[in-house]
Amino acid sequence: MSAAFRKAAKARQRPHRERAQPTARTKLGLLEKKKDYRLRAHDYHKKQNALRALQKKALDKNPDEFYFKMIRAEVKDGVHVIKQSKNEVTPEQVKLMRTQDIKYVEMKRVAEAKKIERLKAELHLLDAAGSGPGRHLFFVDTQREVQEFDIATHLDTVPELVDRVYNRPTIATLQRETVKGPTDPAHLKKLAQQRKNQYDLLKQRIEREKAMFVITQKIQTRKDLLDKTHKVKVKKETTTGPAIYKFKFQRKR
Repeated sequence: MSAAFRKAAKARQRPHRERAQPTARTKLGLLEKKKDYRLRAHDYHKKQNALRALQKKALDKNPDEFYFKMIRAEVKDGVHVIKQSKNEVTPEQVKLMRTQDIKYVEMKRVAEAKKIERLKAELHLLDAAGSGPGRHLFFVDTQREVQEFDIATHLDTVPELVDRVYNRPTIATLQRETVKGPTDPAHLKKLAQQRKNQYDLLKQRIEREKAMFVITQKIQTRKDLLDKTHKVKVKKETTTGPAIYKFKFQRKR
């Protein structure tokens, strides 16, 4: 056989390839091949080490050991399965609990609002917010009237009673009868301090009522988020207001 013929025959030969393992037999382990003996040896020793570790763990285990997961676990076909609790909270129950929270906070807020109104009536408070000193504006036509403006003459009272925003009688009333109420400076100072304390208390109650209103809005927002409707957050939650979401329009029956 000539060299040329052998060279041509060698060129026509196909390279030898190991056959692939069928997919249905992959669970049985590595394929028995000459070139895979290192992989099979490594897999064998790995499994033997795992078995020895499990045997050691079983021997060292305390037979009286107990943990709560034993109650919810069972073995099915040699596999540990965790039992699902039957008393899971449904979304309707969560909504109900959230609604009860809203009702409680709203009840406290309404009670606080009634106390505020009662306190406003006692203090003859005209400003709904209850904050800031009251102002009395007078309107004139010319700059000359501004320079010559006398508040006592305009209010038709004596200069000593100008600073009093309440119980300020006119000159005609003073000619007919005396001033009613305390006139002692020490007593007036004491009454002013008591009034200031009442206004401070009113301010605290107004702030508490506003805080409860914000809490009610935040709880209502969390309750609405339990709905599975698609929603997009428009504004983040702050200390003075809840987060704002834009819900997908859904026509109701």
